Amino acid sequence: MTGPCVRVDPSEGEATRQTLAGADLVDDGREITVEDGSLYIPVTDPEAVPENLDVVEFDAPAREPQTTPADLLERDPSYERLGDVVIVDEDDPDRARELADAVMASDLPVETVLNRASKVKGRERVRDWEVLVGDSTETVHTEYGTELAVDLADVFFSPRLATERHRVAEQVQSGEHALDMFAGVGPFAIPFAERGATVVAVDVNERAIDYLRANAERNGVADRITAIAGDVRDVTEDYENWADRIVMNLPHSADEFLDTAVALASDECVLHYYDIAHEDDPYGPGEAAIRTAAEPDYSVEVLTRRTVRSYAPHELNVVLDVLLTRA
Repeated sequence: MTGPCVRVDPSEGEATRQTLAGADLVDDGREITVEDGSLYIPVTDPEAVPENLDVVEFDAPAREPQTTPADLLERDPSYERLGDVVIVDEDDPDRARELADAVMASDLPVETVLNRASKVKGRERVRDWEVLVGDSTETVHTEYGTELAVDLADVFFSPRLATERHRVAEQVQSGEHALDMFAGVGPFAIPFAERGATVVAVDVNERAIDYLRANAERNGVADRITAIAGDVRDVTEDYENWADRIVMNLPHSADEFLDTAVALASDECVLHYYDIAHEDDPYGPGEAAIRTAAEPDYSVEVLTRRTVRSYAPHELNVVLDVLLTRA
């Protein structure tokens, strides 16, 4: 079936597909195809494709329809994919079992179905899980071409933030000093290192740091990442005035670490500050907290105010990209 396709090198295929999927541009009615050393990704609207991508006409075969969980149920179920794991959030045991059975009977390439059994809790930000199908909470998740091994029973990880992480990673320049204050298994740190940054990644969860180190090896960037298990406030002396870019993805309490971030910042530093805020004033509290911590030693310029996602009724997960320049 001839139509518009993005033509890329196969090595860039998954990252490009995720970019296009994030913009809802992938044409699911035609197959992604490799021919003559190029990969062709069918798209629905060639005019909306980013200008840096090559759009061509290509005869991609029609795609056989796949059976989804929604096809097998009389409702449109909510679930998340993480590698070969599907995550559901059902309070009713019968609905949870029905959904798990539909997932496994569908064409999704899945080995495990997990049901959330608690909220995120504790200093290490983990939750309890009910294993509905399978025998492991570990998987390998691919995000914009980066492979991340993760055990959901031991570490916090959200696939919902993939687009946001990619947005930040695209800003990173080779040679930067980047510091992730709450690094998890490395979804910010590893793409930063892949773009040529020297990265320090800190997390209080020792298991998360174990996975981060393994993921750095898996993606070939271990030589550019220093992974530290511990409280980021304890590493300030070693990296004072060091960071050109700081990620503060701890939305409920990042404000408690702003003094540390300012101490870590170099003469010119971009701060990515994440917050949970009321919809009536989503950015004001975060900006005020940053100014209180940084001024007058630094001038504060807000580069981006962005809502990442809805978090709860009347509450938003937001990010401020802020340039700190030493006065």
